[in-house]
Amino acid sequence: MSERDDEEREFDLRWADGAAHKEPSARARMLAARWKENPPGPVPFRAEPEHRGRPSVRRPWVSTVLVLGCVVAVILLLGYAGVGPY
Repeated sequence: MSERDDEEREFDLRWADGAAHKEPSARARMLAARWKENPPGPVPFRAEPEHRGRPSVRRPWVSTVLVLGCVVAVILLLGYAGVGPY
């Protein structure tokens, strides 16, 4: 490309970027036309629990008991292995 072509292209880009009205994309036009006749329903931010993969049947205290049980098991194993300050 010559220097003259670069200047003309740069001018065209500045002219296009400075346009007061920009045409929406083809997808935006398609969705606007579709939604004009049949608007979409509301969509919640997060799905309800029954819509997630599997229903949650675990109680909140089960995780706490599991973590505390693991901590106690590690302490006992370290005690029997003789690891410690005394």
